[in-house]
Amino acid sequence: MKTKKAGSTARFGARYGKRIKDTVKKFETQKRFKCPRCGRMSVKRESYGIWKCTKCGARFAGGAYSPQTGAGKAAIRAIKEPQAVKGEK
Repeated sequence: MKTKKAGSTARFGARYGKRIKDTVKKFETQKRFKCPRCGRMSVKRESYGIWKCTKCGARFAGGAYSPQTGAGKAAIRAIKEPQAVKGEK
């Protein structure tokens, strides 16, 4: 059963609450992800936290439902941050 608002989460009926169903719906509708190595939109999940690009074969770790997590993005930003900022202090 599928409805306009609930989409694929209509199968849960009145169980679990709106917030959880909205989260599940968001992850189920977002199917295509960008590969960090080749840049193509061809990354698929192999298993829990393991992602693989179908074009270049790159395999990497990520989040459970998306290849990049918020903490991972923050770590990348911190690494790319220029060292000049530390020298100014």
